[in-house]
Amino acid sequence: MPNQRRKRAHVPLKGLMLAFFASALFVLTCMFASVVRNAFDAWNVNLPSLENTKAFDFATKSVMYASDQSTKLAEFQLEKRETITLDKVSPLAIQATLDTEDRRFYTHNGIDYLGILRAITMQLTGNGREGASTITQQLVRNTLLTHEAREISLKRKAREAALALQLEKKYSKQEILELYFNTVNYGDGIYGIQKAAELYFQKSAADLSLPQAALLAGIPQSPTRLNPKTHPNAALKRRNIVLSRMKSAGHITQEEFDSAVATPLELRPAQASPFQGIYAHPYFASYVRDLILNHGDKYHVSRASLFEGGLTIYTTLDPALQQKAEDAYAQYFAGANPNRNGALVAIDPANAHVKALIGGRNFVEQQWNAAVQGGRPTGSTFKMFTLVTAIKQGINPNTRIDCSDPAYNTQGGLIHNFSHKGYGMRSIAYATAISSNTGFYRLAEQVGAQSLVETAHEMGIHAKLPAYPIITLGTENVTPLEMAGAYTTLAAGGWQRDPVVVTKIIDKNGVVIFEENGEAKRALEESVAGAATQVLRGVFETPGGTAYGARPSNGQVVAGKSGTSQNFRDNWFVGYSPTLVCSVWVGNTDFTPLPRHIGALPLWKRFMSLALADQKPVAFPLTEAPFYLEPEIAPDTGHDEDELKEAIPPGGTSLLPEADREHPGGLDPRTAPRVVGKSIDDAMRELGSYWVVKQFVPAEQPANTVFKQAWHGNVVLLYIAHGVPSNALDAGAAGGAGAGNNAGGGAAQNAETARNTDDAGAEATSNTPTIPATAVQSGNE
Repeated sequence: MPNQRRKRAHVPLKGLMLAFFASALFVLTCMFASVVRNAFDAWNVNLPSLENTKAFDFATKSVMYASDQSTKLAEFQLEKRETITLDKVSPLAIQATLDTEDRRFYTHNGIDYLGILRAITMQLTGNGREGASTITQQLVRNTLLTHEAREISLKRKAREAALALQLEKKYSKQEILELYFNTVNYGDGIYGIQKAAELYFQKSAADLSLPQAALLAGIPQSPTRLNPKTHPNAALKRRNIVLSRMKSAGHITQEEFDSAVATPLELRPAQASPFQGIYAHPYFASYVRDLILNHGDKYHVSRASLFEGGLTIYTTLDPALQQKAEDAYAQYFAGANPNRNGALVAIDPANAHVKALIGGRNFVEQQWNAAVQGGRPTGSTFKMFTLVTAIKQGINPNTRIDCSDPAYNTQGGLIHNFSHKGYGMRSIAYATAISSNTGFYRLAEQVGAQSLVETAHEMGIHAKLPAYPIITLGTENVTPLEMAGAYTTLAAGGWQRDPVVVTKIIDKNGVVIFEENGEAKRALEESVAGAATQVLRGVFETPGGTAYGARPSNGQVVAGKSGTSQNFRDNWFVGYSPTLVCSVWVGNTDFTPLPRHIGALPLWKRFMSLALADQKPVAFPLTEAPFYLEPEIAPDTGHDEDELKEAIPPGGTSLLPEADREHPGGLDPRTAPRVVGKSIDDAMRELGSYWVVKQFVPAEQPANTVFKQAWHGNVVLLYIAHGVPSNALDAGAAGGAGAGNNAGGGAAQNAETARNTDDAGAEATSNTPTIPATAVQSGNE
């Protein structure tokens, strides 16, 4: 009895204890739930908004086309992706994905609670591992929460789940599935099932077979580890797991399963994307790309929109003309020293459209674009700006200038013609044809270096130029594109446009965001441009001209100018017809001298011959003569026996430095006594009241002795030996001496070989260190 009473006494105690523990558990559960709820509330602060998000604006490639709007030059994209609609995806691929990733996709609200329970059970029982993220959650992770995707935490899962619930309310199941197939990572840097089908099997997503669909459906679990190109065995094993799940779900038969499992991977990898996404003509395409990126405001394009925004870019490149340029270029450089390089730019003067451009021999090996980057000393091609400046100032091209050798710069340095040849008094036109350095240096002093710089800038040169007369010899770095653009101003009758490479850009919605307007400005009077063209024709048409006999093969009349830099490090030719301008540069990449037989003229002629082969020759437009201060000056024929004694009408403009003049009077210089052979002091006493210009020249005669006498305008010209033997200055200058100045030349072979050296080796040196470095290095023909 006592024991029974004792037992009955304990019953209420146990009940009380159970009730206590139950109450405590309930309280703890409530507290835990409250903590979890608070944590979820805190974690879900500042979730991305589904209303304003751009997460579903998938990066799409931009495509660049040539002027025919069909030749693809390049594609620019950050990701290997191509978006499609769900109806373009194989039903097999859709079913394989659902059976593998989210079998209850059409029944849950964004979160698969049964899937979560199943995943936990499998992990606790040791029966394997299975993810519990729905397709909606994976879409959230790959778009809205990409910056958190690698974070493994309850916070990330909570935020992912919250957004998945919102996403399911905003979008239909079909829309979510379509977004998923356009965002999922299929390994090898591929995003979206369409691009995966293209790059793994070279087919569209709509045409995937069962084994192929299963392979792609299995990759997203681990895009790196299951990449079929790098881990084929792992990818094959995963594919068969997908097939097994499809069979278990009743979506394929046993026969279909067996056949698919027995099928090898059958990958057909597409050819790798071209270097930098450029399919053709890389120097041009890369220049356009960089131009758009560097001038985004002008083209209304940002870096993001270029690489992600699905732009369509139309350019000026003429595929047929570009191919002719590349053919000429390849022939020219066939077997050439690997160190040798060259650039070519061709422009249509009607609209300044760049029709062809080559910046080097191999873009993959050398991305430096010599056509548009850095620039090189232009040599005597720059004399064109001095010529134009003189014409603008009313100086007739038939005006004689002193082309004797040497000339002295303002610091006392020496300027030489090629081979130190003295030409005496020559017309500006003839000095242009033979490319006299001394004559053009003196002319640059006459017209003013600042005026020369202003002319160059007005005609399209953007490079910074120092205002020294020496720049007429091409001492400064300018790109072939800029030189072609400046000469285009002449070919266009004085209208200046910067070279155009982009005509139109359209965004992915079909809206035109940029269109070239064809605006031009009047840089030169038409008469000035026409007169300059007439003079530059003499380079081809004057015996002794540096391009004499080198017209294009169809006989087209052309104008232009050659150029060679100091010690033959660079060789140029810039020339034009009424319909096409072409600038060519040739040089060594390490800045070493070129062989004297190598020049730019043969490449220029080869290209222009190909480019104009199917065209009938056309004449340059006739223009009125500019206003000249001395319109009646007779042209220089170039055949005079004694240039220094040629008659120049009284009152002619003196083109020699004012500082060298003495003005004791103003008598007619034609009546002056002959003082050749006399000392300078005796000569000056005999000349008395005549105006005199003294030019000191290296010669064999005794120092301070007059060895030549002439007259120019209203002054007497005296050439005085300064005591430096001329043979000492000529030492080492004989190589290639007559290449550019043989007055009797004219055969096509001469034009192609000897004359392609221009005035190669012509030197303009300075004996003083006070001239700027650019002037000291002038050396140009």
